[in-house]
Amino acid sequence: MNIKRLFWPFLLLFAAVVAIRRLFGSHSSASEAPASGSAPFDAIDAYIEQQMRRLHIPGASLAIVEGDKIVHQCGFGRARPGGEVPTSQTPFFIGSLTKSVTATAVMQLVEAGKVELDAPVQRYLPWFRVADPQASARMTVRHLLNQTSGLPSLPGFAALADLDDRPDATERQVRALSKLKITHPVGSVVQYCNLNYMILGLIVEVASGEPYAGYIQNHIFEPLRMGHSYTSKAVAKQDGLAMGHRHWFGYPFPAPNLRVPRGALPAGQLISCAEDMAHYLIAHLNGGHFGDAQILSGAGIDELHRGTVDWIEFGTSRGRSGMGWFNIDVGPTRTLSHAGNVPDFSAFMALVPEYKTGVVILFNADPYGLPMITEEVGMGLTVLLAGQQPPPARLDFIQWIMRLLPLIPLLQVVGVLATLRTLRRWDRHPGLWPSTGRIWGERILLPLIPNLSLAAVVVYLQSSGLLPFVHEFMPDLSWIARISGGFAGIWAFLRTGLILRALRKP
Repeated sequence: MNIKRLFWPFLLLFAAVVAIRRLFGSHSSASEAPASGSAPFDAIDAYIEQQMRRLHIPGASLAIVEGDKIVHQCGFGRARPGGEVPTSQTPFFIGSLTKSVTATAVMQLVEAGKVELDAPVQRYLPWFRVADPQASARMTVRHLLNQTSGLPSLPGFAALADLDDRPDATERQVRALSKLKITHPVGSVVQYCNLNYMILGLIVEVASGEPYAGYIQNHIFEPLRMGHSYTSKAVAKQDGLAMGHRHWFGYPFPAPNLRVPRGALPAGQLISCAEDMAHYLIAHLNGGHFGDAQILSGAGIDELHRGTVDWIEFGTSRGRSGMGWFNIDVGPTRTLSHAGNVPDFSAFMALVPEYKTGVVILFNADPYGLPMITEEVGMGLTVLLAGQQPPPARLDFIQWIMRLLPLIPLLQVVGVLATLRTLRRWDRHPGLWPSTGRIWGERILLPLIPNLSLAAVVVYLQSSGLLPFVHEFMPDLSWIARISGGFAGIWAFLRTGLILRALRKP
């Protein structure tokens, strides 16, 4: 059996994943249907149940708001294995929904006269530096909020795997940016980067004189009566924090003891529940008002929501970037949304300002470690909220790719056995030897391509600092990459040596 016949189809399959991701990575527009501004709650519930079955998500909690009221709440599945159905007060990690909360805190300080949106970051953090001194001086608070600072995405992902839990973890990580090269001029393009919001968390601390966690608790959670929202996993556990799950080869497994990257708290580590996040959505739908509390002025809310810069990814527009929100048009209807993912939880929230409605959905699993799957489900939910029909899921093939990952080491074993069998046969029957040109082309050089490609994946992930991140979010892929990539590098040289040694025989 020729190893290249086994590897090439699988490698082409992975290439197809990348190509399709680029093609369909943007939020799809809904099928054209008259927009009524509302959807029956049973249709929304049925949609969530269908998506949970499809993606193997154990539990979820939903809340929908209209105007200044919560009009629907529902729990699905189990909050923990063999446990209860999640309630609207069951805490979940909300991932990058945190960014909207951090942006709201910054805007509060703007209205208090303690922060200026167009002031340089160095006004508040004089020690702040990236590798380019001029870029360091030009970077403003507004650039951070709009994700246009020039800070690249990959180091922001790597920060989510920095599990330093010391109190100064955020500052330590931001100070380490002094050697980081930005990839685009400041203010030119949107690059989604967690580091932007980690820096904003430090600005909140300096401008307010309070720790970030304390500020959020005192100025957002308490006024909005978010009594089941937390900045600490340990405290949330005392209130019945749902148990998170990580997917292994397409199936969820409980992950009760994952450590939290404390330094990334302002970017994606807050904990809340569906009811509390509904309070938060009501404030954003009503000019900063919730009940008798007002956390921001209407003008401040509008500034947060205003999408100013197109987010272009792989040549495709994904909407317009606001401050902790993305503006995405669903047919003729403007929506505001954000998704959130941590290794064992995911979340999505959206507003449809035209109809004064909003929705939040919290899951106790992160589907296959891929944010675009959470976004696809969330936008389908938003489309229903806008009175339209969501398009069919286009990323369903990904879970099959994840399920097929164990085939890679299996194919490697088959390839080793096939090579050894071929060498033995040549040794016994010299007349079966192909020509020297065919040996070099088909038996040596061509098989090096898949082997060295697999080895290069591991080298790249390690050198870029992304391997710990992949290990946290996609442990199955991480282990396959480590095992198969390491083996492929060794086997590439060993196999070549065996064939060359055979060639030297009389």
